[in-house]
Amino acid sequence: MAERIGVYPGTFDPITLGHADIIRRGAKLVDRLIIGVTTNPSKNPLFTPEERMAMVEREVALLGISNVTVVGFNALLMKFAEKQGATVIVRGLRAVADFEYEYQMAGMNQQLNAGIETVFLMADVSLQPIASKLVKEIAMFGGDISRFVSPSVRDDVVARIAKTTGTLGDY
Repeated sequence: MAERIGVYPGTFDPITLGHADIIRRGAKLVDRLIIGVTTNPSKNPLFTPEERMAMVEREVALLGISNVTVVGFNALLMKFAEKQGATVIVRGLRAVADFEYEYQMAGMNQQLNAGIETVFLMADVSLQPIASKLVKEIAMFGGDISRFVSPSVRDDVVARIAKTTGTLGDY
């Protein structure tokens, strides 16, 4: 029987507890899960692709999951998935707005390669509101992000914002 390979793509800027939940659960569905850390031209990342990959690798190691690897890519998702030998794309859903976007993307991806299935995992109820963009915004204004990210990611975000802006917000 062929090895089942899945790809969980994202920018992971930064990786959140919601991402970690999807990684943990997605890894149970396949023999090997590849976390594809990518760039997104419509987003303004806080961390470089290399920093994000290192952050994801560190967080995956903390999860203690042995069938997960982290790979950077800057290409069409389906081309990346094909190159990895993947038969599954894993995507996390938080809300209806996510579903509408992901549904459209899954349809387009199916047109590009009908042999690769998209699997949607609902975020844990307690993690549904977490979004990397909101985590960064909260941190920029000095808010506590420790309920949304691991302690080491919290430290990375706080340090980067302090370095970038020279201060944390004091509202």
